[in-house]
Amino acid sequence: MPERSRLSRQTALFASVEPMTASRQRFSDNQRDRRSDLNSLKMAWRSSGLTQMCRCLLLVTLFLPREMTSSFLTVNGETENYILNTWRGFQESLNCAVQNHTREEELLWYREDGTVDLKSGNKINSSSVCVSSISENDNGVTFTCKLQRDQSVSVSVVLNVIFSPLLSGDDFQTVEEGSDVRLVCNVKANPQAQMMWYKNSSILNLEKNYQVQQTSESLQLSIAKVKKSDNGTYRCFASSSVGTVSKDFHLFVTDKAAAIPIEPIIAASVVVFLTLCFGLIARRQRIMKLCIKGEEPQRETAL
Repeated sequence: MPERSRLSRQTALFASVEPMTASRQRFSDNQRDRRSDLNSLKMAWRSSGLTQMCRCLLLVTLFLPREMTSSFLTVNGETENYILNTWRGFQESLNCAVQNHTREEELLWYREDGTVDLKSGNKINSSSVCVSSISENDNGVTFTCKLQRDQSVSVSVVLNVIFSPLLSGDDFQTVEEGSDVRLVCNVKANPQAQMMWYKNSSILNLEKNYQVQQTSESLQLSIAKVKKSDNGTYRCFASSSVGTVSKDFHLFVTDKAAAIPIEPIIAASVVVFLTLCFGLIARRQRIMKLCIKGEEPQRETAL
């Protein structure tokens, strides 16, 4: 009997636990279903948001005016302003092209602030200019390609012309002893040149009356109160990484002319003039009588 009683209680307990387990299982399934539904809603909302965004972007792209498309220019493949290194005597070609264009675009070329004349077939979508016989005067010159309908779209090229020093100046100067003189050696160079004065093939020793001044464009030698010993040939040397040149300046110092006393000459002239005036005044009456006697024979003849 006790054994049967114990078995019956266990059977009743298992019977009561089974419904509780089933209930928990159903609750867990419901939670899982809710989470699945929530994830589905989130995915649907994200998909809807992306779809709406794509639609908006599509509409904006379709209805944008053609002028607002992102066209840009290149010059010799460069999209930004740049410096073109070249040499004196060379020839350079600048090729401008419109990138990402949706229609035919007209191009303009400028040299500094002036327009460059282009042929009709050298304006649409691509354009080229040729810079021939490049000289030192082209150094630093800017060429700019612009979009005709929107000139804020542009690319500029600055020429960096490399050349050896070029010297110029007055070859011969003649000066009187005791005067001041200045020898000016003008220079053009890129890169900038180092300069020096020589006299009669030797480095010039700067004496008290010598003064040297150098700028980016010239080397000046000033000589105060020149002497006979300053006579000679002065050579201007200019040297840079691309070449060395020189130029001769010949200085001739002449003897100082004898000074003519001007004040005594003026005083003597005044004395002579006054003497003549007083002499004429003193002999005025005699002169008048001579004039009257000369007129009387003419009157008698007339009668």
